[in-house]
Amino acid sequence: MEFFQDLLAAIGVVLNGIPQGLLAISMGFASVPTALGFIIGAIACFALGSVAPISFQAETIVMAGTMGKSMRERLSMVFFAGIAMVVLGLGGLLTLIVDFAGDVVLNAMMAGVGLVLAKVAFDMTKENKLVGMVSIATAVVVYFFMGQNLVYTIVISLVVSSAAAKLCNQEITSIIPEEKMGKLTMIKPMFNFSVLRGALALACLTIGANIAFGSITGGIAGTSQNIDHLTIYSGLADAASSLFGGAPVEAIISATASAPHAVTSGIIMMVIMAAILFTGMLPKIGKFVPSQSIAGFLLILGAVVTVPTNAAAAFSGANPGDNIVAGVTIGVTAFTDPFIGMVCGIALKLLFAAGLGI
Repeated sequence: MEFFQDLLAAIGVVLNGIPQGLLAISMGFASVPTALGFIIGAIACFALGSVAPISFQAETIVMAGTMGKSMRERLSMVFFAGIAMVVLGLGGLLTLIVDFAGDVVLNAMMAGVGLVLAKVAFDMTKENKLVGMVSIATAVVVYFFMGQNLVYTIVISLVVSSAAAKLCNQEITSIIPEEKMGKLTMIKPMFNFSVLRGALALACLTIGANIAFGSITGGIAGTSQNIDHLTIYSGLADAASSLFGGAPVEAIISATASAPHAVTSGIIMMVIMAAILFTGMLPKIGKFVPSQSIAGFLLILGAVVTVPTNAAAAFSGANPGDNIVAGVTIGVTAFTDPFIGMVCGIALKLLFAAGLGI
């Protein structure tokens, strides 16, 4: 019976991950190589006894999929960001960075990312007004009238908006990469200023997400999650996946943590996801799903879930100037990227600490 509960929790997280996986392939990331990231996560969770699995994470997918001038640049950003996170995790430096930046800056940065998600949702709606508007309307209704459940929100809004496109005889315009089954082709990383900036932005976003999502998942499981361990294996997963054209896989708030055996359930989830990706099932599903059908989920995740929660935490600081630091960090992150947002927030924080308030 307990194994059945472990399996059910794992399947629930898989169902949540599939639509976000469709988001990843709609942005040009290949599905088959991404399976490598899930395998690394499964092995690491087994070896370390970690309750925090990794999977598709909309925030990082959107950020990685919209930066850079080419797909190779974006993959290089993910690769170098992954390597950077491995180094930080191995050196136990994550705690030092968090303490230096402070909760106000980190929460404000995450709120800024929420605004980015909302903007992407509206941009998608401009591309296909019918699908985007149906997706957003459905997501709003489902989220607020079905217990604010994100799994229901993403699945139902995706299905309804895809059905609307079909009924209106729209041609599905999902961007599905041509993949050769069972063959992985290495894509040599490149390095330039754009890649450096993107890698730093993704690393900053990952730091905030690992702390927030890893801690929450550990709390659900009734244990403490080692954030450095999570940072190491999520970084390795990103590096391996992106090296062959795959999407980033990051920390998530996982329902597997509520299973009787949280570690086992998380491993089962990642193995199932790896199998789905290796067999090419995800791109086949994607052929029937417009890329804009994810707009509703992105809007809810960004504007309703991410922004209010993190902004409230950011503006609850007790030190002089904290509200200004939070506001500037949110704005700069939304209009540039998480790295520049975090740097500006830290700089302002240091100015106020030095008595140079503006």
